[in-house]
Amino acid sequence: AQVQPEDFVKNICLIDADGNLIVAIVKGEDRVSTKRVGKALGIEPPEIATPDQILALSGYPCGGVPSFGYKARFLIDPRVLEKDVVYTGGGSENSLVRIAPNKLITANNGEVVRIHR
Repeated sequence: AQVQPEDFVKNICLIDADGNLIVAIVKGEDRVSTKRVGKALGIEPPEIATPDQILALSGYPCGGVPSFGYKARFLIDPRVLEKDVVYTGGGSENSLVRIAPNKLITANNGEVVRIHR
C-alpha cells in the first residue's frame, strides 16, 4: 500500500500565557486555529512556539516533533481519527512513526477537539 499525502499528520507546537507547551495534532493538509485551541482550553489563543521553545520544551527539533513521549497538553483534531493509520513525527527531521490514530489518544492522553480552521 502506498502512503498518500493525506496519511500524514503534523504536530503544531503552541505556547500558552504561562509558557506551557500545547501540541495541536492535525491532518497534514489542515491548518490549526489558535482561536479554537484557546476556546477548547478556556484560555487566550496560544502563540505558535519558536524552534528554540520547541526544542527546550519537547526535547525534539522543529520538524521532527512526535505526537507523544514528552510533557505537553495534546489536542487531536477529529479529522485525524478518520484514517486507520497515520504517519507522524518520529523524533528527527528524517524519521516518522506509523500509528493508529486511536492509539495516539492513549499514548499522549490526548483530547479530541476540533482545532482545524
